[in-house]
Amino acid sequence: MIDWNVAVQTGIRLVRPGPQVSQSEAREVVAELRELSTIAHGHVRDFTGMDIDPNPEPATIVDRPGWIRANVDGFRVVLEPLMERLEAKRGPGLLGGGPGGVMVQAVGSRVTGMQVGAILAYMASRVLGQYELFLPPDPSGRAPTGRLTLVAPNIVHVEQELEVDPHDFRLWVCLHEETHRAQFTGVPWLREYVQEQMTEFLLASDLDPGALLDRIREATDVLVDAVRGGEGNLIDAIQTPEQRAILDRLTAVMTLAEGHGDFVMDAVGPGVVPSVQQIRSKFQGRRDGGTRLDKTIRRVLGLDLKMKQYAEGSRFVRRVVGEVGMEQFNRIWESPATLPTHAEIKEPALWMDRVLGPRVLDPAPELDAPRTDEAEGA
Repeated sequence: MIDWNVAVQTGIRLVRPGPQVSQSEAREVVAELRELSTIAHGHVRDFTGMDIDPNPEPATIVDRPGWIRANVDGFRVVLEPLMERLEAKRGPGLLGGGPGGVMVQAVGSRVTGMQVGAILAYMASRVLGQYELFLPPDPSGRAPTGRLTLVAPNIVHVEQELEVDPHDFRLWVCLHEETHRAQFTGVPWLREYVQEQMTEFLLASDLDPGALLDRIREATDVLVDAVRGGEGNLIDAIQTPEQRAILDRLTAVMTLAEGHGDFVMDAVGPGVVPSVQQIRSKFQGRRDGGTRLDKTIRRVLGLDLKMKQYAEGSRFVRRVVGEVGMEQFNRIWESPATLPTHAEIKEPALWMDRVLGPRVLDPAPELDAPRTDEAEGA
């Protein structure tokens, strides 16, 4: 289905080079990012009150090609269930296991590999960091629990482009990414829950050739619409009805995760990142900007939806923490049943009523309470 070697080769060939720095500067950036990720981890642990390892592995610092290789490894792990299902459904003919089918599949897998590589090349110059949930097994066959990765060239590029304090910006980024590490290591069931939802999403794919052709036509229409400035994206175009329901659950949990990360990085920021307000203002402007081509690509790939996730999720977390405090907010991590739905993300009171129950409100003023001078003069 996908030639992963071609995907890696294509991505590395197409990815743009990072900012020009000397070897000594590069070593300093790598060392500082490792140190700041450790510092950020402590701040996140203290602020959120989450039960996380006080001494985690240092962040892995990569360049753009390294990020591409790591994500291809992750894709292979995630897509394995779908690959097995496709293999089981292979029959005779050009899409089957005969000589002609093998030839068609070989050509098709290389084309798909090039497409995946091109997308990864685009993303590799934009991602600042991520918590990698899906990693291939180690030599002993054990599946790693995850890995925090920071993309050094992209962090340097953005701090230079925004003209912000490098130390402050690097710590600010680390606060966001370390919050993701806290979510997936401090909440034992969360990683498995996300993986199960992703597996269900993939296995809900309609593999009927006629249905696949319909989805290809829909995807083509989306591309045309996006170029014209429309709101469509490929993610919506290729879904089955069953997948849409699963994606609603996935979107809700990832919106929570991204919003929680944004909330923590800004809430912790003023105490440890002096220029956090300037950084946030400039960074938000960068998120909203870009050329027309860049905006079109973001829209087609569904990246604009991710930007909405940051905003919606951050508003949700800010509202809940503001009303009930961090300890009550952390009940959100108790089980899949306490996660917010998509509707609850948009209206936090629905989640608070469902999970926390009736809340004590400030008592209304007594009707016969004495009026102040100011009230009397109104």
